Amino acid sequence: MANAKKIYNFMGIRKLALAFSLILVLGSIVALAVNGLKFGLDFTGGSLVEIGYEQQADLEQVRSRLQEEGFADVTVQTFGSPRDVLIRLQADHDPKLGDKVLGALQSDTDQVLELRRNEFVGSQVGEELREQGGLGMLLALFMIMVYLAFRFQLKFSLGAVIALVHDVVIVLGFFSLLGIEFDLTVLAAVLAVIGYSLNDTIVVYDRIRENFRIMRKEDAIEVLNASLSQTLSRTLMTSITTLLVLVALFYFGGEMIHGFAIALLVGVLIGTYSSMYVAANALLALKVTRDDLLPPRKEEGEEAEELP
Repeated sequence: MANAKKIYNFMGIRKLALAFSLILVLGSIVALAVNGLKFGLDFTGGSLVEIGYEQQADLEQVRSRLQEEGFADVTVQTFGSPRDVLIRLQADHDPKLGDKVLGALQSDTDQVLELRRNEFVGSQVGEELREQGGLGMLLALFMIMVYLAFRFQLKFSLGAVIALVHDVVIVLGFFSLLGIEFDLTVLAAVLAVIGYSLNDTIVVYDRIRENFRIMRKEDAIEVLNASLSQTLSRTLMTSITTLLVLVALFYFGGEMIHGFAIALLVGVLIGTYSSMYVAANALLALKVTRDDLLPPRKEEGEEAEELP
C-alpha cells in the first residue's frame, strides 16, 4: 500500500474540476476571439521615447499633457527609477518625435528634462516577433511532448501537453479579457509558466508511475488520489513561496514588469491547479493502466538467444 499518512479524495470532484476548466478555457477562447490581445509596441511597431526628470515624475500628469498635445495611444511608465519615464506611442517614424515630446512636457514643468532615447520599431519587425513568439510556444510544447513520451509513456505525454495548453490559453484569455498589454516580457512569462507547470506535472506523474507499479490491487482513481496526496505538500510549498516572490515583484518591481508579474501570478495559480486536476484527469480520460507502464514482454525466442 502507498505510504501516505492521509489520502485525500482528489478525484472525487474530478467532474466539477473538468467543468471548471472547460468554463475557463471556453471563456478564454471567446475573449481572444472577441477582443484579441492588446499587443504592445514590441509586436505592433511604433515609437519609444525616454525622458529623464530631475525629480520623481508624475505619470498621470505626463499622460494627460501628452494627450492634450494630440498624442494618441500613449503608454507612460517609469523605467529603472521614478525619474526615468518611458513613453510608448503608436506613431509613424519621425526623427523629431522625441524633441516634440520633450517640448510638450518641458512646457508643463519647472524641472529640466533630458531626452535620453528616441527609437522606432517598424510594424514588419513587430509582426515577425509576434510570429516567432507563437512558433516558439508551439515548438516548446512539441519538444515537451517528445521528451515526456520517452521519459514516461505516450499517454502521459499527451496528458501533460493538454495541461500546458490549458494553462497557456487561460493566461492569454486573462490578458485579453482585462485588456492588459501583451509584450515581449509577457511572452517570456508565458514560456516560464510552461516550464513551471511542466515541472509540477512531472513530479506528480513520476509519483503516479511509481504507485502504479507498487499498488497492484488498487484501481486508477485510488492510485491517482494516493499520488496527489503524497505530492501535495511539495506542490503547495513550491507554489506558495513562488507566489510570495511574484507578489513582491508585482508591487515593488515597477510598471515595466507589471505584465510579466501578472502573467506569472495567473500562470502559477492555474499551473498548480492543472498539475493536480487537469493532468490527472487527462490520464483517466486516456485510460492509463498499470500495463501501460510495464516494459514489453520478450518473446521466448529472444530469451533463448540471450542465454549463454
